[in-house]
Amino acid sequence: MRSLAILGAAGRMGAALTRVIGETEGARLTAAVEHGGSAALGKDAGVLAGVAANAVAIAAGFPAAGAADVWIDFSVATATAAVAAAAAERGAALVVGTTGVGADGKAALAAAARRVPVVFAPNMSVGVNVLLQLVADAARLLGPGYDLEIVETHHRLKRDAPSGTALRLAEALAEATGRDLGRDARYARHGDVGPRTASEIGIQTLRGGDVVGDHTVFFLGLGERIELTHKASSRETFARGAVRAALWTAGRPPGLYDMRNVLGLA
Repeated sequence: MRSLAILGAAGRMGAALTRVIGETEGARLTAAVEHGGSAALGKDAGVLAGVAANAVAIAAGFPAAGAADVWIDFSVATATAAVAAAAAERGAALVVGTTGVGADGKAALAAAARRVPVVFAPNMSVGVNVLLQLVADAARLLGPGYDLEIVETHHRLKRDAPSGTALRLAEALAEATGRDLGRDARYARHGDVGPRTASEIGIQTLRGGDVVGDHTVFFLGLGERIELTHKASSRETFARGAVRAALWTAGRPPGLYDMRNVLGLA
């Protein structure tokens, strides 16, 4: 049995994680935390998630040392560096699905990975991580005669843009085609921008309603196009992937992993 802690337990992803952990053989929720000012403090995590009470009260701060084998973090990007340092200090494996993580957070995750297993992915969905493999294969097979574009759509409350998944898809395309994403990414077009260059990778963002997450990669050739799309209809798809990653860390050596490692794709 793998004991798990949820960071950001009162949020929508926290509730989805609580439900999925309760349904998953070999997983047990032993800690659930929120920030100090949360109205959820002291409440039962199961009840808050809309399922049966599980006797895990939501607490402030980070889980104590030994409270859980693995911490699952879907809180906020500004907390990632502190989460990583605390997990490493307390000897807990770490699964991070937070999006919008900056350079400091990524450096902290890399430092933590020298002491504990860390799985970091901007999208924990199994389907999205298979999509990453498919788009890279398609880009290599189709060659330079196809223009590459990404369109992502999320709910109106999402703060970061483009999504972490869209950026990871762009990285996969750049790696597969030998491009420099820092130079070739095109995030917006407005006015007289001139003809599209052959090397650019377009990344466009849509926001509205309650869309959980849609991503489409376009391969646009002369006389034909291919579209590869993933649509998430429930946050529980991300929660299932995160719990799968948490169970996968059992017996793993310290290191920085992603969902490709979890799925055996890398």
